[in-house]
Order: sequence, then C-alpha cells, then structure tokens
Amino acid sequence: MLLTVLLLATMTTSATATPTTDRAHEPGNGPERNQVAAADLPPHATARGDNRPDANPGYPRRTRLRVYPEDRTDRAVKLGLVPYHSLAPRLNDLQSRSDRVSVEVVGHSAVGRDLYLVTLTAPESPAETRRQEAWRDEIENAPESAAGDVLLRAAYKAPVWVNANIHGDEWEGTDGALRVLEDLAFASDPWTGAFLRRHRLYVNLTANPDGRVAGTRVNARGFDLNRDFVTSSQPESQAMRDVVKRIQPLLVLDEHGYVANTLIEPTTPPHGQNYDFDLYVEHGYAGGLRMEDAVRRLGHPEAATPEIPFRDYEPGVWDGWAPIYTAQYSMYHGAVAYTVELPLRVNRGDYDTQPVAELRRRSAVNTDVVEATIRSALAYVKDNRRPMVDNQIEMFRRGLAGEPQRVVPDGFVPGFGPEDRYTTEFPRAYVIPVGDGQRSGQAAARLVDHLVAHDVRVKRADRAFTAGDRSYPAGSYVVDLHQPKRALANVMLEVGRDLSDAVPVMYDISGWSHRLLWGASVDVVRDGPLDVRGRAVVAASPTGSVPDSGGDLALVPADGKDAAAVNDLLERGLELRRQDDGTIVVPASARRAAEEVADRYGVRFTPAGPGGAPLRRVVVAGAVAADELKALRDMGFDVRPVSTEVLDAGFDLAGVDVLVVSSGLRYDRLGASARAAVDGFLAHGGVVARGATGARFNADAGVLPVRAVAGREDANGVVSVVDDAGAVSHSFVYAPHWFTDLGAGVVARQRYQGLVAGHWAARPDGTGGRQEATGQAAVVAGTSPRGARAVLFGTEPLFRDHPKGLYWQVADAIYRTAG
Repeated sequence: MLLTVLLLATMTTSATATPTTDRAHEPGNGPERNQVAAADLPPHATARGDNRPDANPGYPRRTRLRVYPEDRTDRAVKLGLVPYHSLAPRLNDLQSRSDRVSVEVVGHSAVGRDLYLVTLTAPESPAETRRQEAWRDEIENAPESAAGDVLLRAAYKAPVWVNANIHGDEWEGTDGALRVLEDLAFASDPWTGAFLRRHRLYVNLTANPDGRVAGTRVNARGFDLNRDFVTSSQPESQAMRDVVKRIQPLLVLDEHGYVANTLIEPTTPPHGQNYDFDLYVEHGYAGGLRMEDAVRRLGHPEAATPEIPFRDYEPGVWDGWAPIYTAQYSMYHGAVAYTVELPLRVNRGDYDTQPVAELRRRSAVNTDVVEATIRSALAYVKDNRRPMVDNQIEMFRRGLAGEPQRVVPDGFVPGFGPEDRYTTEFPRAYVIPVGDGQRSGQAAARLVDHLVAHDVRVKRADRAFTAGDRSYPAGSYVVDLHQPKRALANVMLEVGRDLSDAVPVMYDISGWSHRLLWGASVDVVRDGPLDVRGRAVVAASPTGSVPDSGGDLALVPADGKDAAAVNDLLERGLELRRQDDGTIVVPASARRAAEEVADRYGVRFTPAGPGGAPLRRVVVAGAVAADELKALRDMGFDVRPVSTEVLDAGFDLAGVDVLVVSSGLRYDRLGASARAAVDGFLAHGGVVARGATGARFNADAGVLPVRAVAGREDANGVVSVVDDAGAVSHSFVYAPHWFTDLGAGVVARQRYQGLVAGHWAARPDGTGGRQEATGQAAVVAGTSPRGARAVLFGTEPLFRDHPKGLYWQVADAIYRTAG
C-alpha cells in the first residue's frame, strides 16, 4: 500500500514598502508566495538539429546554433521585441558576417532552452587568447606580479559583462544589447576599433529564456533567478555564476525593469560588509553618473530624471547587502557592478490592459535606455580601463595578503557618510571537520563542493593539524581566508549581522549563512598561525559508508540527503522500520541497496538496534510554493501539485495520509464537495503546515488548538532556537510566526531564542518584533481533536532552496505525521 501525503506548504509574506519606487517587492517575493501554488514544469523545449561549435581556441569561436520552432505565443511578440526563437537565426547570421562575434551555449534553461553567451572583441589567434587567459589568471592568483606587469596593464583586454532579461517579463535588456552587438560587429569608426582591441564585451543575451517566452518574472521552475546567486539552485543561475567567475569582469550591467524615470545603482546602505568598498564606490558612482547623463540625453520625458539610490534614496530602500543579486554577487569577483531598472512598465497588468501601440512605444523607449546604459558603460571602461584593472588587482592582492579593509572616509565620493560604512573583521580561516562526532558528513561535502563551485579555495588536510585552540584530523577541510576572493568566502560562511536597528527597512532578505544553515559543522579560526599540509579540493571526498558487521542497518536522519536515501529505498519496495527517535532501520537483507544509496547520497549507516514501526512509501500531493516543490522532490518525495482549484476540480484524496499546508490552498474557499473530502481526511490523516497560509488553514480547519501570532511581515533572517531534541541550534525565518495558548496534547518542538542575523523590527504599533517572539514556540506538534497528527512550522525550513541543513525537519515531520 502506498502512503500518500498531501503537502500544502506555505510561503510567507514580505511587505516592505519603497517610498520612491513601485517595485520594492515584485510578485513572487511578497504575499503572492502564499497564494500561488507551484505546478509541474511545462514540456521540454525542442529545437531542430544540434549546436555545432568550431574548434578555434582563439576568437572568433563560432557556434552554429540549433534553431527553435517559431512560437507565436512568445510574449515578446506583442511588444514588438525579439522572440526567443528568432535569436539563434540572428546570431548565426551575425557570426557568419563578422569576425568580431562569437557565440557559445553556456548552459540550458529549466526546460532545455539554450543560454547564449555572445562575445564581441577583435579577432585573436590561439596564442593571443592564451596570453589573455594567463593575464586574467595572474590578476587573480598573482596580483603582486600583475601590478608590476607592464605588458599586462597595457594589453590586457578588460572584460565587460552585460546580463540581460534575468527576469523573463523584463524583456528589453535582450533587445538593447542585441542592438549594440549588431552595430559594433560592423562599425568602422576609430573608437570601436580601439575599444575592441583592448576589451571584450560579453553578453548573456537572455538569462531567463523560459520566462521571456512565458512572460513571467521567474523561470519555469518558479524561481526568481535574481535571488539565487549565493545558492545557485537553478541551471540558469549556475550558468551565470560560471560565466562571471570565468571572465572576471571589470564592469557588470544587469538590465531590469521597471522603475519610473530609470534607476541606476550604486545602492543605498547597508552595503555588503565584506566588500573592499573603496575599490568599488569611486568608479561605481562615477560610472552611474555617466549612465545617468547618457539616459537624459536620449530626450525621452519618461527618463529625464534617472534615480541613483546611493544619492537619492533613504537607507535600506534599495540596499546592497545580500549576495543574492547579479550585481552584488559579481562584486565579489572583482566587478564594478550595477542593476539598471528601465522606466516604463510593459508587464503584469499593463501587458494585458494597455493598447499594443502604447506597449510598443514604451518598449522602444526602454530599449533606447538599455542601449544608452551599455554604450555609456563601455565608454567609461575605455576611459578608465587602467585604474579599474588596478583596483581589481588590488582587491585580490588584499585578499591573498590577509590585509584589513580600508576605512572609507566621509566624502570619498559625494554623499558618502557614516551611514555607508559597513565593514567586518575577517577571521584567519574556517575549518570544516570530518570524522566521528560531526553533524553530517554529506552536509560537509555539499558545502565544500558549493564553495569550490563559486571559486572559493578549499584545502583538504593530508595530516592532523592544530588551528586556534583545536586539533583536527586528517581529511578535514580548511578555507584559508588569505585568498583572492576572501570576501566571497566570508560572506558565505560568516554569521552576518543584526540590522534591525541600523535601518528601518531592507529590500529583501538580510540574513543567510551557509555555516549555520547548511548542516555542516564549521569552526571559526579567529587568528594565529595556520600550518596545514594538504591539497586544493576539486571535489569533496565521498562520505557514504556501511559497517562491515552483519545485521540490520540504522540511518539517523540529520539531512535532506538522508531523506532522499530513505525514499530511494522505499521506492525499491524494501520493508523499512522507523523507531521512536526517528532512526530508520534497513533490514540486513537489503545490504546491497544500502551500499548503493550510501554511495549515491553520501549517507552513513551504523548497526541497528531492535524495534521500530513499519515505514511505507510516501507520496506527496502538494499545494506548495516553487522552492518547496523542488526541495521536497530533491528529498525523493513523489510530489503531486494541487491547489484550491485542483481540489475543487475533484482531486482524489483517497489514500492520502498527510496534509501539509502551504501556498495556494484556502480551506474557507473550498467548495462543499472538496471541503467534505478534506474534513474526511482530517479524521484520520496527518497535517504539516507552515507560515501564514498554514496558520490560517490550521485555524479554519480546526486542526491543532493553538493561536498563531504573525511577526512583522518583512522580518527575515537567521534565528537561534532551542530544539527539543537538541538537533539544531539555528533556523531561518521570513515573515515569522509563533504559537501560543497551546492546547492539550500540543508540545513545542522548537522555541525562538533571538535573531542572529537579518532584519526583524517591530511594527509601528510595537507588535511583531523579535523581542516578542523570544521564548515562544516556533514549531509545535500534536494530535488534532479530529484525529489528525500535525506539525506546524513558524519558521522557513525550505526557503528558496537555501537552508539545506533544515530540510530534514520537514521530512521528519512528514514521517511522524504519517503514523
């Protein structure tokens, strides 16, 4: 018999308002995350033929691109913009007619569309290209040598990266960039020739082709790619990550829409505290002013007064704190980076209500603004190439030398003051221990692989060593912060900062920590000598193991990978048992299967004790948000998406054992038949609920006798918690909730202790703040008077596919409530 679980996980809200713009929290990053349930992926995109790259190791390095069938439903068509299916033919033609143009396919979208990286530069022989790549490597890895390399400073081709259309329904970045490419590919003026001899222009022509075609901000999996950089959960963001670390751009433009008048960064404070901000802000502000002037000179009334947040906005309204955005992430790779917001809205309601002629007029203005910002940025880099190269070299030099950040004085650029000054003290190193007593071997391996994928240097010790006041065994991993990209390493591994009293609002999340949320044990070495013999890590060592002794095997779940292993074994039809403490028992007869999943997921089995109740295969039918759908499927749950509408359409709840409450399901809006089916289910099944939608479902359906209290709607960050099992000390919140007035049989599984990093202030009336939540129940469990077993989360254990060390809490809740 299959055990079916209906999951309705909830996504919480964020209601921070921007007084100057209409864009503070776009759909998908606000209340909509509670209201729209995720669905399955659309069909895989197909194209005619294959991509055929040539073998030239120099430039141009052309690719004969495969062509996609015409799609008249592509949402760009209505705007008079280039549909996705037209890009490959135009790029093929451009490559055939210009020796300045190269195109590579650097990845694929969630449904398989090609991601095009276009390079524009003067032709290079293979030897010249090797020389350029050697100089790029010298800048990062031997910056002192690079600083004195006269030939490098004279002949290095400074890279500029334009990232277009990361939000699919912000189309015009693609069209403006294409206009610049098609012009510069053939221009014969002296400026163009000189620029292309000393620079490379890279264009990610559409970062989100699935969203471009469908007219959605998010990709086909429902993820906002401009919130994913430090997590890199999506194929599109992984491709962008790999591009930025490979080309090491001096300047980055990320073309977006829409903010009235046009918006051009730099941002407001808080600025990321790990940046060498003096090496950024001088050119960041000057280049922003240059783009502002270029946009004004277009003569479009709607773009006559561009806004620069650093100059024009109050702190926190458009901050540069989180490394989740293209621009802020790229700065950690040495770039002067900007988000540009185009002025005239053509998406959402306007797309459906405005006349086609008006939409096309707006898109034409927006495309002009894209072109103006790109051309202005290229001119700025050309005029300031040498000092910008010097600053990139200096950033990497400081990192390798372990030097402290410089204090940026007031007035360093006009308007810079104490409110802009955010710095940190870099520790000497981080150590990720291995061996007995560590929280999760597979979590350590996952973290190490993630750091390496982001170009953070990690060493694996060949022998035991001492760092700080602790001894570590051979095989432990060391992140020495004397490395070029120490700021990137530290922004991932540090705790962060509580910003609640520093600024009144924040644009989006303001707390994250791979060290605290990804499940691995990570120690901080503050100072002292660091003598570790070892080798650079390319990939983490395998972590899975099965004991040599015979008998049944035990798996103690502490990670999402453990849940994936359990679900894999259940899918094979094996008879597993679950003990009261959550330990999973695998029969000795399934030893071969245990060895296979240990190798596949990196899980560690130990000898099992007696006891345990049968555990059956769990099938999940879920009205869940997109990030939760991915996380649950990554853990091996068979998730069948549902919503209020799907249940009203007759979705069969027969055999469903657990109902987990999330996005897109309202009990009070169900029709009579669907509500009766849910009521029948609640007489015997289980419930797992989370956040605002989960709390409402719990109250409306009368599941657990508790009172849910909503924290401030834009509160977010890393929190310390007390866990009843002592298994976790930190969690993550976004529009947090807590539970009071616990009725009979309801127990607190976790309680809030305080905010560690992020932004969680009280509302103007004094309610909803972190002080009010301290000591209150963050996760509760019990049995409903109706008979359903239930777990309610006030935290966000699956948020945006990031806090991977918390995933097992949801899996455990599913298994517990399934009975």
